[in-house]
Order: sequence, then structure tokens, then C-alpha cells
Amino acid sequence: MSNPPSSFSFCVRPAQAGVRLDVLVAAEVNQCSRSFAAALIRKGCIAVDGAVKKPRYPLRAGETVSGTIPAPEHIDSLPEDIPLQILYEDAELLVLNKAAGMVVHPAPGHPGGTLVNALMHHCSDLAGISGTVRPGIVHRLDKDTSGALVVAKNSRSMHHLAGQFKSRRVRKNYLALVYGIPKSNSGSIDQPIGRHPVERKKMSVTTHTPRSALTHWQVRETFSGASLLDLDIRTGRTHQIRVHCKFMGHPLIGDPIYGRRGERKRLADTSIGMRRAVIDIHRQMLHAWRISFDHPTTGRRMKLEAALPEDMAQLIDRFRILSASEKAQE
Repeated sequence: MSNPPSSFSFCVRPAQAGVRLDVLVAAEVNQCSRSFAAALIRKGCIAVDGAVKKPRYPLRAGETVSGTIPAPEHIDSLPEDIPLQILYEDAELLVLNKAAGMVVHPAPGHPGGTLVNALMHHCSDLAGISGTVRPGIVHRLDKDTSGALVVAKNSRSMHHLAGQFKSRRVRKNYLALVYGIPKSNSGSIDQPIGRHPVERKKMSVTTHTPRSALTHWQVRETFSGASLLDLDIRTGRTHQIRVHCKFMGHPLIGDPIYGRRGERKRLADTSIGMRRAVIDIHRQMLHAWRISFDHPTTGRRMKLEAALPEDMAQLIDRFRILSASEKAQE
């Protein structure tokens, strides 16, 4: 059941004079982000001394700001009883281990069966986020990428976590199986990423719309013609790891978009067994294994780890067996 509409009223203090209306409302009113405050101001739900103002209106000391926060509306996404692997949950947020193959948001071609549908069923304590009863998806993982993902349950936590992502306070670590063995054990890729200039559904380091992107990587384990990398991304660009790994000459195993033609054949030159092991892999072998952030209300540093999905864990085990066997035959 959603909360009823709530009214508020406060007087602008001398120290708050000159502050924008939308900024002060977001600071004074619980569960109200700046963007949501601006939307309510434009709708006439918030007034200053009884008069409707613009969101950027500079307040004066002694003015009274009053308004009503409408009851949150329910989004069209229907709750669906889809199993979720919850790593942590409280009244403010939850962290889950997203399964590979699960789309985060409903979209054309994926009207149901998404993470949002599953969360609408799982969470009975969702509060309004920007006027709707919905889970706060603070960041995303590609459909075929698995791993740790944090979800806010209310506007306060959503705003706080989004700020941490913007200030790069959140740390995200991934494990990736890639073709080949890097020449060094660790390194950094500092290459901007943007839309591919020709293939608009792809991202690229060659782009007309570059945005800074930084990825630190370290070799965790090597096999015959393949490696397991531990990657620490300091930015969150679309397809960042997949693009950066391709740039460094070691594309992700199974990546249908950024995998280079001929990688399986080159792997066969190293090991026929390894090539056979990857022949039925049709998704990128990428997993978000750890996420760290500050809890929105307690300030406690949270560090959650997500277990590898079965297909990736089995492939790693297979690689170990094949590599050990081939070394024994040398």
C-alpha cells in the first residue's frame, strides 16, 4: 500500500537566503530529490508565501515555503515472482547477485521477466522515488553480465547512492575471462569511451563523443591461451570493460559484440581443448564480484561479494584442468 499525500511548510532562515527553491526543498523535505522537487514546483504543488515560483527562484529570509508531496503512483511494471539472490537487505537498500540473462528494466522486447518486475514482487517496503513506487536502480549491469548490483528503496537512499557514484566513492570490481595472456601482470587503461562513429549500438575508444574512462586490471590466473582478470573500474561508462579489454587486445570470451573474429581459431592454435571448451559460450564471461559503498544512513562502509555464476565457474575449472593436462604433457 502506498503512502498518502503529505504536506509540509517551513520558514526560510537568514542563513538560507539566496538558495534556490528546488535545492532548499530537497534539503528540507524528507524523501524528495532536487529533480523531484523541481517537477513538483513546475506543477504548482509547492509555493512561496502562497505564490507559485520557478525552481531556480532565489529564496529570501522569512519567506514561507509550503506544499504537498502527492502519494506515489504505481508504475506499470507488474510484480513477478522471480527468484533473486539477495546478498544484503535492510529498510534503505538491498544488494543482489544479478543472474546473467536478466534484463534490468522493462523495455520494448522485454516487457516482463526483468529485475524491476522481480523487485516489485520481492520488496514490500518500497517508498516513492520521484513520485512513483518503484525500486531505485542506481546503476546497471548488461543483460548478460552477472554480479553485485545495489538497489535503493527510497528517494533519500537513491539520492545518496547516486551521489557516491558521481563522486566515484563506489568501488566496483569485476572478474573477466579474456582471450590471450597479457604481457604484464597488471596495468591501467585510460581511454575515453563514446558511441561508435558508424555502428551506433556499439561503444568505442574511437568516437566523436568521448567521455573519460579508467580501468585498472590485474591478472588473477592464466591458462593455455586465456586469462582471468580482476578489473577495478573507476568510471561507469557503457560497456567499459568490454571496450577496454578489446582495446588492450584481449577481448572477453563469449562477447558477441566486441569479440574479435578469429579469436577461437587463434585459441585452437594454442590448445584444441581450450577451443572446444569455449565453443558453446554465447555471452561475455564478465561478473561483478564485489561492490563497496557507504551506507546512506549509517555511513558504514559496505563491502559485498557475489559468487561466480555456474557457467563461468565451470569454464574456469575446465580451463584449469586442460591447462594442467597440457603442462604435464610438455
